[in-house]
Amino acid sequence: MNVQLKNINKSFKDVEVYRNFSLNLPENKISCILGPSGCGKTSLLNMVGGIMLQDSGKIEGLEDNVLSFIFQEPRLLPWKTVEANLGFVLKGVSLENKARIIHRNLRIVGLQDFARFYPNQLSGGMKQRVAIARAFCYPSNIILMDEPLKTLDPKLKWNLMKTFLKLWREDRRTVIFVTHDVDEALVLGEEIYVFSRPPVRVKKRFVNPLTGEEKQMTHMKFFRQKNEIMDHLD
Repeated sequence: MNVQLKNINKSFKDVEVYRNFSLNLPENKISCILGPSGCGKTSLLNMVGGIMLQDSGKIEGLEDNVLSFIFQEPRLLPWKTVEANLGFVLKGVSLENKARIIHRNLRIVGLQDFARFYPNQLSGGMKQRVAIARAFCYPSNIILMDEPLKTLDPKLKWNLMKTFLKLWREDRRTVIFVTHDVDEALVLGEEIYVFSRPPVRVKKRFVNPLTGEEKQMTHMKFFRQKNEIMDHLD
């Protein structure tokens, strides 16, 4: 089922962030919310995730769905190993199935040899890979991503995007991903929504035309598509 925001209103003190705002986010696709800092991207995630309530309006399509989050920081439990961090979200799962799920996701993110390491023994990029694997271990239908690549260097960011896509192609879920980075949106997003400054409106919706090698940042089609999106950003 699609996630549908209908006539959402949300204000913070005297700032009206959303005014009668509606948006339809498709099921089992990666929808990217792109916009300038302070335009309400994280607020939208928080409303979808139930962390924050809208002032009025409805959010539909969440019934009987389970959500998982990938944050800007890995937020791993420092006293647990990598495999124990993943196992922590697998409540009520048999030991055999738990071990299988953990091994599968660690293998996909390339960390199967670090299962018994603790977070303080990992690099920043490895910690974020654990966080991505944890989101896919959790039996969710919807993944909410709040700029998890924001603080990473370009090479590490590229590797993590490839890791995420590899996991997602094997286990497709509805993903809502917010960012202010056009490159991230073009590599990960299937549908890209460009937000205005508050009160928010969708300035432009793009169906990402890039596939395969075209998602390389050096490809001419990537460059042209990026320029087209940039023309719509505030």
